[in-house]
Formats: sequence, C-alpha cells, structure tokens
Amino acid sequence: MSTLTGHTIKLKEAQYKNSKLSIEERIADLIGRMTLEEKVAQMLCIWGEKNTVLFDGKRLNREILRERYKHGLGQIARLSDTGGGLSPQEMVELSNEIQRFFVEETRLGIPVIFHEECLHGLAAKDATSYPQPIGLAATFNTELVEEIYSSIAADTRSRGAHQALTPVVDVARDPRWGRVEETFGEDPYLVAQMGIAAVRGFQGDGTFKDKKHIIATLKHFAAHGQPESGTNCAPVNVSERLLRDTFLYPFREAIRRAKALSVMPSYNEIDGVPSQANKWLLRDVLRNEWGFRGMVVSDYYAITELHLREEATSHRIASSKAEAAQKAVEAGVNIEFPDKDCYPFLIQLVKEGKVAEVLIDELVREILWCKFLLGLFDDPYVHCENVHDDKALESERALALKAAYQTITLLKNERNILPLSSKRLKTLAVIGPNADRVMLGGYSGTPKYTTTVYKALKEKVGSVIDVLYSEGCKITVGGSWNEDKVVFPTVEEDRRSIQEAIVVAQRADIIVLVLGGNEQTSREAWSRVHMGDRAYLELPGRQMELFNAISALGKPVIVVLFHGRPNSITEIAEKAEAIIECWYLGQEGGRAVADVLFGDYNPGGRLPISIPRTVGQIPIYYNYKPSARRGYLDEQSTPLYPFGYGLSYTTFTYNNLQIQDPIIKVGQSTVVSVDVTNTGSRRGDEVVQLYIHDCFSSVTRPVKELRGFQRITLEPGETKTVSFQVTPDHLAFTNIDMDWTVEPGEFEIMVGASSRDEDLLKAILLVQ
Repeated sequence: MSTLTGHTIKLKEAQYKNSKLSIEERIADLIGRMTLEEKVAQMLCIWGEKNTVLFDGKRLNREILRERYKHGLGQIARLSDTGGGLSPQEMVELSNEIQRFFVEETRLGIPVIFHEECLHGLAAKDATSYPQPIGLAATFNTELVEEIYSSIAADTRSRGAHQALTPVVDVARDPRWGRVEETFGEDPYLVAQMGIAAVRGFQGDGTFKDKKHIIATLKHFAAHGQPESGTNCAPVNVSERLLRDTFLYPFREAIRRAKALSVMPSYNEIDGVPSQANKWLLRDVLRNEWGFRGMVVSDYYAITELHLREEATSHRIASSKAEAAQKAVEAGVNIEFPDKDCYPFLIQLVKEGKVAEVLIDELVREILWCKFLLGLFDDPYVHCENVHDDKALESERALALKAAYQTITLLKNERNILPLSSKRLKTLAVIGPNADRVMLGGYSGTPKYTTTVYKALKEKVGSVIDVLYSEGCKITVGGSWNEDKVVFPTVEEDRRSIQEAIVVAQRADIIVLVLGGNEQTSREAWSRVHMGDRAYLELPGRQMELFNAISALGKPVIVVLFHGRPNSITEIAEKAEAIIECWYLGQEGGRAVADVLFGDYNPGGRLPISIPRTVGQIPIYYNYKPSARRGYLDEQSTPLYPFGYGLSYTTFTYNNLQIQDPIIKVGQSTVVSVDVTNTGSRRGDEVVQLYIHDCFSSVTRPVKELRGFQRITLEPGETKTVSFQVTPDHLAFTNIDMDWTVEPGEFEIMVGASSRDEDLLKAILLVQ
C-alpha cells in the first residue's frame, strides 16, 4: 500500500498496472483514480525549468521535484540540451533517474514522455546529421527517407526519448519564408509521400515493442507555408477549398496511411482564428472527419500567444492566460509546450465551472493512451547497453553519405564540364563563403563527423591536384542558427577578401565557387530579434560581386550552392559553366560534393521547389490555376528552374506512353506506363514523374498536379518500363459542393522528367 499525498491506494490491485488488460481498460481505471490536479499535471510540460530549477548541474534535485511535481507531469522537453548538452550516456542516465522519480515517488506512478527535435537527425550531441528535409525531398526516394527516420528513431529512443517534433509537412509556397528548409517543398503530393515515409520510419509498425521507435509529430497544422508577406507566423489567407486540397492534404494522408500519433497546430491564423484555438480545424476536421487518435501538442509558447507575448506573436483573442488555456482546451489541444504557462490555470477554470472536468478527462485520456502504447507503464526505463555508440555512428555515415549523394541536383552543365578529371587538372581553386564551412542548417545537433567542400576536395585529389582556397567574402560574421544577432561584414573586409580570391583564382585551371546562404540568413524567425525571413531572394551579401569578379577572369566556374531556400540566381545561370544545388547535405556534405564533382557519383536529385528568376514572380509554384500566369511586361512568367527539374551526367529518353484502360468509370483505377532509356554512356538515376490535369471541372483546377514518381537506376543503353497506378484518390478534389470526389470527364495524363511541358509525354484518360 502507498500513502503518498495523503491518498490510500492498493497499487497491486490497480487495473491500470495490469499489462494483461487492454489499454482502454487500463486508461478507464487510471482516469477514475486521478484527482483534478493529477489530470492537469499530465497536460503540462517543462523545458527551461529543467536547467534552472529541476536540476543541479546534471544531477536531479529531488526536493524540488517532490515539492512541485508530486502530482506528476506529462512531458519533459529536449532533455538532450540540459546543462549545455548531454552525451548519449549522460542522457540515458538522467532520463532513467527522472523517470524513476515519477514512477516510484508520485502517487500513481505515471511515467513521463521525453520529446526531442529530430528534423534531420536528433538535435543533440554526437548524433548523425542527414540532409535537411528540403534536400531529402530532392531525392524523390521515399524508401531512403523511411530508412533515415527509422535510424533517427532508434538513436533517439536509445537515449531515453519517446517523441519527435517532426516531420514538417507544411507545403512551402513562399521562398521568402525562412522555414522552407524544414519542409519537403512546394507540392502537396510529394510532401505527403515524404511525410508518410518519415512517420513510418519513426513509428515502425506502431506497437513500439522493439523500443527502437518513437511517436512522430506532424507540423504545423495548418497552412504555415504560405504566410502573408513571407514572414513567419503571419496570417494565412486561403479559401477552405485551397486549404483542404493543398495544405491539409499531407496531414490527412500521413494520418490516414501512416497513423501519425501526434499533431502540432501552427502559430498562424486562418480566417482570423489562430490554429491553437481553432475548433473547426482540431475537432471537426482532425478528429471527427479524419478519425485522428493521439495527442495534439501546442507549438512552443503558442497558447500564450493567444493572449500576449510581446517578444514574438500576440493574437490577442484571449484577455488572460487563463482564457487562452480555456480556448486551447476547448479546441482540443491536449498538452501545452514547452513550459507550464497557461494550462496550470485549468484547475481554477474547472473549479469555477468555466471548463468541464469531462473535457479534461477527454484530453488526458489521449495522453495516457500514448504512454500506454509506448509501453512506458510496463517498461519505462532505457537499457544502457542499447545506447547509440561510436560503432553505430560510424555505420550511419554510409546512410548519411547516400542521402547526400541522392540530394545533389545538377542544374547546369555547359559543354559537359562535369565531371572533372584528376588526370587533366593541375590546379583547382575552391572559393566562397561556404567552401570551408560546415553547412547543416537549422534544428541541427553537433555530429561527431563533419566535413567541408574544401577539406573533402583536398583529401580526395590533393595528392595529384594543387587545391587552393580563399573565402572570397563572408555572408555573416561567424554566427549560428541559435544566435539572435546577425553581424554582416563591412564592405572593406569583403572587398579585400574578393581581391585575395582573385589572386588565388588566377592560379587555377578551374574554379569551384561555393555560395548560397547560411543558418542565419534562412531560419525560423521565432521572435522579433531572431529573424530569418527575407524580402529579397538574391544571394545575400557581396556574393554576386565575388562571382562577377571571378567570372570576369575567363576561367571555367562551377557554382555549388548551399542554402535553405531557393535563391534567385539568374545571372549565375547565365555565366557559370555548371551549377550544383545542394540545399543542406548534412554531415557528409563535403564528401558527397567532392565525389559528384569528380564523377564517382552521378547526380540524380530533382528540385522539390521551383527556383524563381526574381522575387517579383512569387508565387511561382508549378501547380498554379489556369488564369494565374498571364505574364509580365518585363519578365518571363516561368521559373528559372522548375519543380522536378534536374540533370545527369548521362541522358534519358521517354517513349511509348500507355494507359492500360483509357476509359474507366468513376471509382475505378487504371495503370499508366512509359519506357525510359539511358541513352548516354554512364550509369545514372532518373526520376520519372506522373502529372494529372482535370481538363474541365466544376471549380478551377491546377494546370497539372504530381500524382506519382519513381527514382530508377539505369545502366548505359538500358530500358525500363515504369508503371503508375492511377486511383480515384489521384483524380479526386474538393468540388463545388465541398465534397471530396471524382468528377466524370477527361483527364490529361503527363509523364516525364520534370513539371515543364516540354519534358512530358501526354495522353487522355476518360472517366465516365
């Protein structure tokens, strides 16, 4: 028997402790035993407090725990960053010690969930860093994405955490927005497929019995990727039809097909209603229409922002933190992240009759369900022998390198200057602000292994080629993604560096110019002093001055781009001999670039987002409505490089487009096939893309929409027949009556190498 907190319970007889009973039976028993205070405690999380109050350095302060958390706690945020960062072993030991307190020293012994950031690898010390999601989307390889997130899950779970605040399934429609790098691009179908793969990687078969998987969190729900003016958290002005068919679609698919167990509402508002308080979004659509089961978790401080948070966003739809809490629970937000700011008022709100306790029960039930599903009531601890070690990190390098290879996208290769030959070159100049900088992007940990383009090239060919280096100019002075202040170099500093770079370049046969952005010029703008959105898309700083100075020397220039958003590179596209798009390649990025430059790997990445000629073209996404691209007086209406575009060191042809059943009835499916041939002399990857257009419909439809893709590898001269199933889901949309349906009529079927019309074969499917 236990008499903690003055209550007497026969714990051995408690049904919720009986693993032979169903989860629902155990939850019902536990909820019936909980006080109001214990229920609300499950809806709370702590983050900042763990560093300042909860822990003494890296030791547990049990007195404070007993004083403040005697009723338990729902979650603890980012244990990995405690005390400036924990090693894997330290994280395991601390998570077990914390868990032991909540299991053994609170009245009901309810375990806590630890959540972590896992955008492209666990954001922690000594964790493998993979390409940013915008880069992973460029692979057009869902199997690879699932393998990566499965590896991330195993690492995260081995350290004691249970939930990832990933994947981001926002559809990025404005490249000015600083969070583009966190997304899988501009197309809802591609985003959905990548999101499904990520969830399956994180959650496995959904049983969590192997203790190698964790809960995935879909974010940001919804329409976060097209903010007004391109600024983070700004209102999103979209119709319900556009919202459903574009922005909600990836969330629906990831829940429907991969059973994602957590959803995070977005900071922004839609039609005047912030997502954290949107009953229609979180209850009517998410729970009632889609049947979502799991936790809705607030974004960090987002419930506070319903009231007032001057340093960031203030929606001002609640006059107090208590009212903010009331609006959030009524909308269906199960738990407040990252610190207990508004939800502690729920106890008072229930006692005052403003919030019904049955509503609290409903929300707590889902939290407990996830904890039971994770197996935490039966086996809450981490086994130290399973912690990710150096051997595991070493083995993951091959996967990180493979992902970097498949991300790299060749945009231009004039006169086949690439790949380079170490037998023909004597001197190679590697120049640019990103040439010798580790480029990981936002939400990154500190991986044990990193490399840069310059160092990798030096290691690869330095014994036979004289590899020179010059920074050329700076984008920002030092700085990291986390630092608020951005310091730009002076004109004098940059121009002195440019002159030094010219001297170096004059000695070289070929120049590799590594440009783009960095973690400070494209990032989440999370406060008024931590900015990351931009009003222009030209390369920041004096990079174009550097490029033009180097280009004027008349030597071949290969431009390698690292950045988190598509930048406008029109002049570079005109003058450079070759352009390689890297986004952020992760810890093995330098090695991957070096191997691609010298032909040890043939690039096959494709653009997951269109690259504009100028900021004035925005929005420039490919799946626009028929009336949307009439043209400009003094500029083309097409992007510089379109969605789905990418070159190879070999060539491919498409022939024999066939529709198995060119006439079908509503509700039926058919198969589309095409023959793809490698007509060049190198082995290479091609991304075969299927687009569909509803020719005439009750409401306007995009000129084309991606509805299938396959990345294939072909030997020289080899032909493969690639097939796609076209299902009713591929043909459906939200019609004039707001029903998700297939309308009879003609559908244009397009298959090819990119979203450009000239890259596509076309046929007609008739649906009767």
